[in-house]
Amino acid sequence: MIILNFSHPLTEAQLASIRQLTGSDDLREVRVPTQLDQQADFLLQIVALADACGLAATEWQTEPLVVNPPALNFVAVALLAELHGRMGYFATCLRLRPVAGSTPPQFEVVGLLNLQAVRDEARTRR
Repeated sequence: MIILNFSHPLTEAQLASIRQLTGSDDLREVRVPTQLDQQADFLLQIVALADACGLAATEWQTEPLVVNPPALNFVAVALLAELHGRMGYFATCLRLRPVAGSTPPQFEVVGLLNLQAVRDEARTRR
């Protein structure tokens, strides 16, 4: 399982949660620094983020992938569109939430969002 991480590095506790949720003990985290220049061409930077994952065309289409999207909403949605084009389907994304009362702020993995399943279900409401 490859985790494409466009956010903060994942902790061991978060990785353990991902192993449990996915049933995969073999995780590889690909960390992609995600800081966009608001004055430069936005879509070219999105393509560069996907390229920075270092995956070959066959890997995009055949490897089990989970995405930890960036927090900035317009970066996340454009990136998911780019990844969809490379993968041929919508990615499964990590869902993290703040741990209540933690200092410094900590986040826990609470689930996986299967965006392809969301899309498929939505088609039944057309």
